[in-house]
Amino acid sequence: MAKSPKSVDPTQLDAYLSLIEVSSLLRHTVEQQLRDAGDLSYVQFQLLARLGDSPTGSHRMTDLADGVVYSRSGLTYQAQLLEQRGFVTRAPSVDDERGTTVTITEQGRGILTTVFPGHIAVLNELLLEPLTTKDVENLADVLGRVRDHMRASPPRSAAPRRRKAT
Repeated sequence: MAKSPKSVDPTQLDAYLSLIEVSSLLRHTVEQQLRDAGDLSYVQFQLLARLGDSPTGSHRMTDLADGVVYSRSGLTYQAQLLEQRGFVTRAPSVDDERGTTVTITEQGRGILTTVFPGHIAVLNELLLEPLTTKDVENLADVLGRVRDHMRASPPRSAAPRRRKAT
C-alpha cells in the first residue's frame, strides 16, 4: 500500500496559498501591461526576454520550452506569431536537423525596449516596494532553492512522450 503524503502545518499552508495569490496577482498585472505596451502575451515576452538575454540572441526551441515551462507545440505557435511580426526568425538547428533555432531580431529587441520600462514599474510597485533589500535577497535565495529542487527532475522535453491508446 502506498504511503500517505505528509500533511502540511498551518504556516506551510499559508505560505503556499500566499505564493499562489501573489503569483496570480503579479502575473495578471504583468500580462495587462505587456498587452497594453506591446501587444505581447506573457509567454511571448518570456520568449523574447530569454532570447534578448542570450549572448547569441538564439536558443533551440526545446530549451526555450523548458525554460519558460510551456508545451513544445504551444511555444511553436507563439514563436510563429512572433516571427510573423518580425520579432524572431526560426531556422533548422545546426546541431540537430530535427531541431529549430529561434533568434531575436532587431525589431524584437525594439519591442523589448518598449515594454521593459512598464514591466519594471509593475515589478517595483507590486513586488519590490514593500520589501527591504534583505527581504529581496532572502526571497531570491528561497525561491532559487525551490526552483532548483523542482528543476532537479529531467526537463519536460527529456521526458518520454505519452502514446495515444489505440
